[in-house]
Amino acid sequence: EDPSLERHFKGHRDAVTSVDFSLNKKQLASGSMDSCLMIWSMRPQMRAYRFVGHKDAVMCVQFSPSGHLVASGSRDKTVRLWVPSVKGESTVFKAHTATVRSVNFSSDGQSLVTASDDKTIKVWTVHRQKFLFSLSQHINWVRCARFSPDGRLIVSASDDKTVKLWDKTSRECIHSFCEHGGFVNHVDFHPSGTCIAAAGTDNTVKVWDVRMNRLLQHYQGNAVVNSLSFHPSGNYLVTASNDSTLKILDLLEGRLLYTLHGHQGPATCVAFSRAGDLFASGGSDEQVMVWKTNFDAADYDDVLKTQKCGTSVDRTPHALVEMDCGVNLKKTKTQDAGRNHAQQEEEASLANTLEHIMGQLDVLTQTVSLLEQRLTLTEDKLKECLENQQKIIQNK
Repeated sequence: EDPSLERHFKGHRDAVTSVDFSLNKKQLASGSMDSCLMIWSMRPQMRAYRFVGHKDAVMCVQFSPSGHLVASGSRDKTVRLWVPSVKGESTVFKAHTATVRSVNFSSDGQSLVTASDDKTIKVWTVHRQKFLFSLSQHINWVRCARFSPDGRLIVSASDDKTVKLWDKTSRECIHSFCEHGGFVNHVDFHPSGTCIAAAGTDNTVKVWDVRMNRLLQHYQGNAVVNSLSFHPSGNYLVTASNDSTLKILDLLEGRLLYTLHGHQGPATCVAFSRAGDLFASGGSDEQVMVWKTNFDAADYDDVLKTQKCGTSVDRTPHALVEMDCGVNLKKTKTQDAGRNHAQQEEEASLANTLEHIMGQLDVLTQTVSLLEQRLTLTEDKLKECLENQQKIIQNK
């Protein structure tokens, strides 16, 4: 069955720049040139939240892994962390000296990496929004930066036509991929962490192995590619292009599977849900669309058969060979039939409890962070009062 359009959200007043699903798929966040962040409910008849706070275009949005925070970066040079609830409270921090193009949480939710037109990439702690360090070897705007699944590497894409790979611990650039013929708009890690894919204004998508630093696949399109997202199984890649199309690439076969037409005008952003059954896209037509993939169930089974350890999937000369074993086997449909129902239920309730605890933790850290800010304000006020008092005494 082909991918199909599932939902259609209208509410932005300018081009949509970024989309992301929450972990449980109940919410979808989108950022726009209209300076607003929208949180759409995937449940029918539930109203959307419009978050106002940024003073200029919102360039990027992302849910934290637990789903209890949303990060956004803006042309106003700030990053905001929002609690995606009715109140829409946010903490704001001055992150860069120019437009913030990209925000990305590490998979443990503890760190945030941001990329900016000031040519730097910065890493922050989420809970205190404390600046940790800068990576600055790009010589032009940095469009995108992402953590590897294990959090040890960072990949960045820039208008200097390079994709750079960084070691988070040593803070060194360990490799530069220079094969792009134009600006590099977007880059991301394969779920296995062994490959990266990058999209560029040279109308291409390139897939590299980050262990051997060699080009694995090259897809030539007819228009600038603005964004891409890996399917959680690691077998598909969806792209959004200036010719208004979304394309689904089959990475195992190394070929184009589907071309989807939905947007009027450039498709600017695209993202798979964490489970892979949906993907969302945004465009300069101010619309957010949600699509059903309709290809996981059967294909996951095939994938599992081919990805038994040790077998390299090499059906075509340029297929993704040497894919690491066990690429997200947890998310597949073929789970051990022998596992009893009770055990599964127990695990589910445990997972729910854990998620709840994580949620409470997130809320607590947010509260602490707000309190810290208020404390600082109070301290400042106190200092001011004391200074004024001194002045009065001196004048007397």
